[in-house]
Amino acid sequence: MKTYLFYDLETTGLNPAFDQPIQFAAIRTDLDLNEVERYDLAIALRADVVPSPHAMRVHRIGPQTLSGGRGEYEAVRWIHALVNRPQTISVGYNSLGFDDEFLRFAFYRNLLPPYTHQYHHECGRMDLLPFAAIYRLFKPAVLKWPENNGRPSLKLEALAGLNQLAAPPFHTAMNDVVALVALARRFKTEADTWDYLCGRFDKGVDQDCIRQTTPLFTSPAGPHRLALLVSSEFGGTNAHLAPALGLGASTAYANQRLWLRLDLPELAHATVADVPDTTRVVRKKYGEPPLVLPPLDRYWTQLDLPRRTLAQQNLDRLQQEPRLLAEITAYHRAYRYPEVPEVDPDAALYDHGFWQKEDLAAFDRWHQAPVEARPAQIDGFGDPLARLLAMRILFRNFPGPHPAPIEEARRKHFERIDPSPGTPPPVDYRGRPRLTPAAAREQIAGLLSQADITEADRRLLSDLDRFIAERFLTPAPGPASR
Repeated sequence: MKTYLFYDLETTGLNPAFDQPIQFAAIRTDLDLNEVERYDLAIALRADVVPSPHAMRVHRIGPQTLSGGRGEYEAVRWIHALVNRPQTISVGYNSLGFDDEFLRFAFYRNLLPPYTHQYHHECGRMDLLPFAAIYRLFKPAVLKWPENNGRPSLKLEALAGLNQLAAPPFHTAMNDVVALVALARRFKTEADTWDYLCGRFDKGVDQDCIRQTTPLFTSPAGPHRLALLVSSEFGGTNAHLAPALGLGASTAYANQRLWLRLDLPELAHATVADVPDTTRVVRKKYGEPPLVLPPLDRYWTQLDLPRRTLAQQNLDRLQQEPRLLAEITAYHRAYRYPEVPEVDPDAALYDHGFWQKEDLAAFDRWHQAPVEARPAQIDGFGDPLARLLAMRILFRNFPGPHPAPIEEARRKHFERIDPSPGTPPPVDYRGRPRLTPAAAREQIAGLLSQADITEADRRLLSDLDRFIAERFLTPAPGPASR
């Protein structure tokens, strides 16, 4: 039976490669949104993870709570089985921009297939955040719509509070999931819109919908379609909309389609010499946000007049200057993300690529083996990265002492994550540094020095500061940093 699995994570921070889930909650429903099962899981903090002070101020899960729960390795295996149950459609809120990537990295570093929940055994994914943007514009009667300083807000806690979808506090995983299911039930009252949006998270359906839009014109680079993109990333002041011109597929990343923003003032002044600085594209994968709508009047008029005018002027210019359009198209199609040297193994998911079938079979045998037999099997892994990740699984999740190679890997790992002054920390696939104990304590000191900090936040941050200091034996920041 096909089911929806509405889920939410609370995490130690925002970096999916270096942070970890600490709460997972989910409600499974049938396709009519009747509840079938409910799951609520606390996940213990790994010894090598430094919680972000900013994340803690949001979810308010303190150090004492972080020490409880199931170990990450067993918790992630359980979540992997849950989202990979045949015919499961995993549903979150901003999940394709956050939660799903956290799961992918958690699966990867624990030697589990990171992508099967997206397609295997009729599984799939949906994200209700783009739904909210569409309903606010075209079916607003289903909800009351919150604003923040006069700007539309699509935050789940704001929608849930204003519409009494769930009881606070929000940013606890189960409460957010309860709100998410209630939100879906509101959306489903407009059944045609619900069914249409559900379909757009199917890659084939999404591709067909886009290809059915008649190209506005054709250049030597191919057909160019005019569309309206819908994404929360465009912001409430822009009604979460952006007019765009299709540039075709990336040659560097075959699964990405490129859409040139037409509503940015810099484009009006672009020349063939400054394309990287004056143009911006949105990278679209079929079945994922942003949603691509055809340029019908009922959609196009949702743009404010100044942006409609600017978009039309930029569009006219591109048609009149084919050399400029060709340069823009060629640059963005060929663009590759900058290479990051020495990406940490925990962050190498996108650099490494897919595991081979024989690797996955070896991992499965390893997962099924008794814990005491696993160290001896690591040398049988053909991929050196897999061998290192397996050693990290063991020293992170199982008490030692371990065989000498694993203990040596542990020593080197902890030296990297708590480096001496002047030594850079590990970096992820974007070059972002791992949060170190010293950097976290610097952040805490800065937050505690703010005049408007609440007493509750002061206690929470002070507890975290002591926790980090004791766990990593990290000196307090010096007077200059305070």
